[in-house]
Amino acid sequence: MKILIIGGTGTISSAITRQLAAAGHDLWLLNRGTRKNEVPAAITQVIADINDEQKVLDILGDNTFDTVCEFIGFLPSQVERDIKLFKGRTRQYVYISSASAYNKPAASHIITEGTTLANPYWEYSRNKIACEELLLKAYRKEGFPITIVRPSHTYCERSIPVSVHGPKGSWQVIKRMMEGKQVIINGDGSSLWTVTWNEDFARGFIGLLGNPKAIGEAFQIMSDEQLSWNQIYQCIANALQVELKPYYVASEFLAATSPKAWDFTGNLLGDKSVTVMFDCTKLKRAVPGFQATTRFDEGVRKCLTHILAHPELQVEDPEFDQWCDRVIAAQEQARSQF
Repeated sequence: MKILIIGGTGTISSAITRQLAAAGHDLWLLNRGTRKNEVPAAITQVIADINDEQKVLDILGDNTFDTVCEFIGFLPSQVERDIKLFKGRTRQYVYISSASAYNKPAASHIITEGTTLANPYWEYSRNKIACEELLLKAYRKEGFPITIVRPSHTYCERSIPVSVHGPKGSWQVIKRMMEGKQVIINGDGSSLWTVTWNEDFARGFIGLLGNPKAIGEAFQIMSDEQLSWNQIYQCIANALQVELKPYYVASEFLAATSPKAWDFTGNLLGDKSVTVMFDCTKLKRAVPGFQATTRFDEGVRKCLTHILAHPELQVEDPEFDQWCDRVIAAQEQARSQF
């Protein structure tokens, strides 16, 4: 297949890029080239800003594609741009939405593609919902051949999945663990969550490309393994061979005390703090044989091995570290009053 990926080097899309290139597809990546040294040699690299529509049209010329995959579309205006750019140029347009778009807490903790989309806590998710609505309208009215994919918490070798971290990523949480400090876990750590290794996600995603059962449909792709946040943090500590020292703080308090830029209101209250279990039956019907095979305890060991061997991934976040200490001290002071 001839495939264009807009993005292609992120947490999710990097695994898809590697697997498609290895399978010999005619793969094109359109991005700004900030990680061009990480992409496989056997692809066509289009270095451009997707927002520069005329330059993109000039570079693509009269090329058409079996599939166009949009990984960096976050706003309705960007989706409108894509419809204009790729209408008549592709047999399938795959939009990467988000499982954070689902209403939480939902009427049932079992989430399917039919679960209501609504998120009053997080503008990011509301924008994703608006993008989906535009695409569905284009499909219904104009026949624009869409497929919507909703990932949940997907991780790769560059960063571990944790529920509470600062804007510079998860390294500071790892560092606190290695230094024997307490790490903040939202709530009591018992809510269930799903984390998915990106290579597993990629296999499910690739199975939808060029798949006639995928046109006009939405799919969620994730592991069948559900873990509590306590189990997730314990797996990380075990991989580091350190003692886990959890410190539990209500999600509402974390959202109220965190700097506005960190958006704990969105990604905690509107997502990670709520128990959910995803039903991927629809995906498995469309992609027979799909199964995520990487257990989290295995994936996190691969991840930490890579991070500890690459100092450039060890980005310290002293502001987050100090905030954690302040939150812990404030809660302990409040306890001492009773």
